[in-house]
Amino acid sequence: MSDSLDLGSSPQPAASAKPETYRVLARKYRPQTFSALIGQDAMVTTLANAIRRGRLAHAFLLTGVRGVGKTSTARLIAKALNCIGPDGQGGPTIDPCGVCEPCRAIAEGRHIDVIEMDAASHTGIDDVREIIEASRYAAVSARFKIYIVDEVHMLSKAAFNGLLKTLEEPPAHVKFLFATTEVNKVPITVLSRCQRFDLRRIPAEKLADHFARVSEAEGVAAEPEALALIARAAEGSARDGLSILDQAIAHADLEGGAVRAEAVRDMLGLSDRGAVRDLLALLLEGNAPDALVALRRQYALGVDPQTVMRGLLEAVHGITLIKVGSTEDPAQPVEERAAYREWAGAMSFPVLHRLWQLLLKGYEEVSGASLPIETAEMALLRVIHAAGLPDPGELARRGPAAAPAAPPAPASPPPPADRTPREFADALDVVEQAGQIALVARLRHAARLVRYAPPEIEFSNTRPLPADLLVELATALKDATGRVWKVAMVDAPGAPSVREAELDAVQARHDAVAQSPAVLAALDAFPGAELIDPPAAKRSLS
Repeated sequence: MSDSLDLGSSPQPAASAKPETYRVLARKYRPQTFSALIGQDAMVTTLANAIRRGRLAHAFLLTGVRGVGKTSTARLIAKALNCIGPDGQGGPTIDPCGVCEPCRAIAEGRHIDVIEMDAASHTGIDDVREIIEASRYAAVSARFKIYIVDEVHMLSKAAFNGLLKTLEEPPAHVKFLFATTEVNKVPITVLSRCQRFDLRRIPAEKLADHFARVSEAEGVAAEPEALALIARAAEGSARDGLSILDQAIAHADLEGGAVRAEAVRDMLGLSDRGAVRDLLALLLEGNAPDALVALRRQYALGVDPQTVMRGLLEAVHGITLIKVGSTEDPAQPVEERAAYREWAGAMSFPVLHRLWQLLLKGYEEVSGASLPIETAEMALLRVIHAAGLPDPGELARRGPAAAPAAPPAPASPPPPADRTPREFADALDVVEQAGQIALVARLRHAARLVRYAPPEIEFSNTRPLPADLLVELATALKDATGRVWKVAMVDAPGAPSVREAELDAVQARHDAVAQSPAVLAALDAFPGAELIDPPAAKRSLS
């Protein structure tokens, strides 16, 4: 059909021309070759070497976050294994031609020997049983029969178990390609039977370059800062970034045809970077009233308090990176970089770290608060009153003139009181008050004291004590008195243990009472009666 209209003939009705269905950028620019797969160089190198050496695994597991190219990689592997070249004589290659019938059929999703299954909607054992039965038959027209199972972690336990035997010893003509975002949910028995590839998040710089090429191919002008903002918002996902770019281009059609950073920032709901810098400056100045006014102004404009806190965190992080000498972020405006450089030169690392911790705590509080704006205000007030305090090292460098005045010290502080127990029994009481009840009980029953001359204690070796008991006693006394004690055993008889002394005392009291005239008269009057110690005396010895 000619671009110009022939006035000598009647024009065709507009309804007769079928408009081409619009394809979103994420589908239109899906990589068709390994060279177009961005950010996965290590995986491509491994696959290329495996294909070149004929060391092809029978099952591949592709894992990574959404939108990094797992399904696209699976289709590329299917093309690489089944490509026959333009002349029909080629073999497996890391650079599929894209023009032979297998390559075109796989790219269009119509190859009979490349079966794609969504495990999210086919989770049961019956679905896996169909795969197992079909895998026994040879490929119809391709070199390999390939099964691509997306979101494989969604399979049921029975489905995974049913697949194990086939994964262990699959037919030579079958290859399995599994893709998942949650590899931790895949049983280890399946993982051990697959060659695993972890697809990385795509760096923001590579995403921005990719989006620039897409914008150029679409004939849309885009500011580098706008593309950098989209790349940052994509969080390593090419699909997410292309979806955002698609939306930004549609938005740009109403804004003069160019994708501008300010429009992208508004579209994504990002808080104004200049307002965040102004708020951070007020925080660093300690200007609480104006800081709260600035926060409320952002809130009135519809900016979520959590977004403001996140913006402050990003600012502190950017300042810290500049202070350590990292490369500046190209997504930052020129005035923002200048402000960050100025702050980086004025603040020390301890202040930056403390500021980060305070803002991070505030961010966590705001995210779960029932009163987010009030919580954000309290968090900012805490930052104002705590973040600017100098650390002890800074105070020491400033010298005494800059340090805050300290209260006058007493002219002659009283000497510390002597806490050394004067008697061995007092020493046992001190140890017992420190919580060493079991240690004291063992010493009361077994230790026979030879000499107590603080800080030295000697026990008799006629009844040897364990070495660890002596060490424990010395340690406990040191903690209680602040002195180093020496506890040893010597070759001497020693006094009775505390327990033995208590028993002797009770027996002496018993004998004294038994010989008293009143008791003797009572025993004479009541033949067969005996003197029994009261329960209190027994409890004292227990």
